[in-house]
Amino acid sequence: MKRREFIKGSAIIGATASVPFLLRGESGLFETKTGRKVYRILNANKTMVGTLPVLRAFAGDHNDYVSPYVFFDEFGPVKVNPNDKPLRVDAHPHAGIIPTTYFLEGAGHHKDSLNYDFQIGKGDFMMFSSGRGAIHMEETGQKLFDAGGLYHGFQIWLNMPAKFKFTDPSTAVHRGNKIGNIETEKYSAKIVLGELFNAKSSVEVISPTFYFHIKMKADCKLEIPVNATHNAFVYIIDGNLETEGRTAVKPNQVVLYERGDSLINLYSKDGAELLLLGGQPLNEPVYAYGPFVMNSEEEIKKCYSDYQSGKMGNPDLVN
Repeated sequence: MKRREFIKGSAIIGATASVPFLLRGESGLFETKTGRKVYRILNANKTMVGTLPVLRAFAGDHNDYVSPYVFFDEFGPVKVNPNDKPLRVDAHPHAGIIPTTYFLEGAGHHKDSLNYDFQIGKGDFMMFSSGRGAIHMEETGQKLFDAGGLYHGFQIWLNMPAKFKFTDPSTAVHRGNKIGNIETEKYSAKIVLGELFNAKSSVEVISPTFYFHIKMKADCKLEIPVNATHNAFVYIIDGNLETEGRTAVKPNQVVLYERGDSLINLYSKDGAELLLLGGQPLNEPVYAYGPFVMNSEEEIKKCYSDYQSGKMGNPDLVN
C-alpha cells in the first residue's frame, strides 16, 4: 500500500489578518448599541489541495472564535470543460474530525475506505465523520466530465468532541429535503445545520452547531439571533456587506465575532451572498497533524501508527 508522510502542521496554513475598512458617510445598519462586536477580519489565502485551487479561510487557528469548526476551504469557482481530466485530491486519511462538503455549483465524486462511492451535486451536504480514522478520495464528478460547468463549494471541518474522537467512522450525504429553507422578498437562506427563525435542518449533529447559507438582496438588513455563549463567524462569498462598527466586508473575507451578545447585525446595500457558521465552543485542547485533529500528542501518534499499519484502510483501493 502507498503511504504518504504528513508533515506536522501541514494543515495549518490559515488566513491573514485584514485592517478593517470603515464606511464613511451614511450607514445602512441599525441605529442600535446591541449586537456582536467584530473581533477581527481575515483574508482567505489561495493554495492548492491536490490539483484543486482553494481559498483557505482558516486552518487550526483562531479556535477561540471558530470552534466547533477547525478548518475552512472554499473550492473554486473553477470552469471545467467536458472531458477534462478531473480535478482531484488523491486518497488521504482523516481522524478526529468531520470534513463537510457543500456544493454551490457542479458535482463531485467521493470514494472512501468505508465502501462508499457516490456522486454529490448542487445543494448536497456531505459529512465524512472520520472518528478513529478512515481514508477518502475527492474529485470533480461525472456530470462535469460529461457536460462541463462550474465547480464551486466548501469543505469545512467540524471538530469532534473528545468523547467521539475514536468512534467508528461513517459517511452520510444529505440532499435538499434535509436542509431548511427560508424565502422572503429581501433574503433567502438555506439552513444546512441548526435552526434559524422558523426553519430547521434535520441533519443531526454531535454538538450544538449552525451552518447558514444566506443571500441578501439590495438594501437588506438582517438581525440574526445566536446563542450569546456560542461562537459565530461570517464568510463573504459575493457582494458587499456592512457589519458592526460600520465595518465593510468584501468577498473572501471572514468576520470573527466576539461572544456575549445574541444578535449579529448585517446590512447589504447592493446584495450579498455569505455563510454564517458557529456553535458551542468545545473548549478542549487541539492537536493537529496534517489531516488528524485530536486532543493530545499521544492520540496523534496513535492515528499516525493506525494509518501506517493499514487500520484506516488501503489507499490503493480508494484511489
